[in-house]
Amino acid sequence: MRILIAAAGSRGDVAPYTGLGAELRRAGYDVALAATDTFAPFVRKAGLEFRNLPADTRARGGVTGKRDLMRAAAAFISELGQGFADAMDDGADLLLLSATTAPLGWHLTEATGTPSLGVYLQPTAPTGDFPPVVTGTRSLGRLVNRATGRFALRMADRVYEQAVARLRHRLDLPPTSPSEMRRRQEQARWPVLHGFSTALVPRPSDWRSGLEVVGNWWPHHDAGERLPADLEDFLHAGPRPVLIGFGSMASGDGERLSEIAVRALRRAGLRGILQAGSAQLAADGDDVFTIGDVPHALLFPRLAAVVHHGGAGTSAAALRAGVPAVPVPVTADQPFWARRLAALGAATDPIPFRSLTAERLADSLDRVVKQQVYSRAAARAAQHLQSEDGAGQAVKAVQRLTGG
Repeated sequence: MRILIAAAGSRGDVAPYTGLGAELRRAGYDVALAATDTFAPFVRKAGLEFRNLPADTRARGGVTGKRDLMRAAAAFISELGQGFADAMDDGADLLLLSATTAPLGWHLTEATGTPSLGVYLQPTAPTGDFPPVVTGTRSLGRLVNRATGRFALRMADRVYEQAVARLRHRLDLPPTSPSEMRRRQEQARWPVLHGFSTALVPRPSDWRSGLEVVGNWWPHHDAGERLPADLEDFLHAGPRPVLIGFGSMASGDGERLSEIAVRALRRAGLRGILQAGSAQLAADGDDVFTIGDVPHALLFPRLAAVVHHGGAGTSAAALRAGVPAVPVPVTADQPFWARRLAALGAATDPIPFRSLTAERLADSLDRVVKQQVYSRAAARAAQHLQSEDGAGQAVKAVQRLTGG
């Protein structure tokens, strides 16, 4: 059976599917992962077929305002939709759709008759338990949470309107709106697996059947992979360091952030590793080391703490390693995950990106490293994550769906 996973966005939006795809391949399926060209090496390294989706997310790294984010998302989706059907040209027997690609993929399932399954990295269905992850607001009660959740979905549907219209025209389908298609999927109880831990987000009791939380899908890395030798030398040269990185966020802000990071580390008396990322963080010194991309699973267990942007994948990776965090959320769903980490006790209160200073960061680092309550909470969460098997649960769901 041929399975096509479709994912789009930044590295954190795509990398988990390399691990999911690798697990499906081990279960005997032929697996392709459709993503933008940037991720072709990661996909092929996981032993998966790569199919191209024509959109570029790199320009979005410096977007922080909600209005600018909506405009950037609409442009990205419009570009994505133009070539989305091409990923199906080589065929597939089952589509696994991320939260970003599902509102486009549903139309491919209608046109081709190919069954599909949602594989989401964020909770998108409205619930009274918490407000929508993209709003960045605190809970205002169950009724308001559900109402704002429905409103957030309507806003998301607006982002897809132009792309959906063009895609349905290409597929010779009659016109329909993204919101109407979403209603159809809800009425059919379209199944969605959510690849995050119940330690961070327990399954809401008011979700409909078919919406399940199965645990994280971890990015693939080769079993024999090792950290670079110079990084190993730095790790062995003194006490456990702190990692500071912003992933695909804060593009063009590297000089300012690097200066803040180094000043905060030295003010707190800590050694540090700067992960360049899209911001291009960089610094030199006996107490500071700069790295590029390395697997979180190999590095994080060697750290005293992680300062990060609050992305879903990085938040989960820190918990998996039992390492406390200082979240500095930038935009989108990052404030949601940052608050979840803090609520667990595995992180300090978030420092909003626009409010970040060396003094605030140093104070948070001093607390998260020296006060054992944070590391103990992170260790408890790590035990919880070890009990979950997100990829294995996904394989079982695919087997149930396909009868094989």
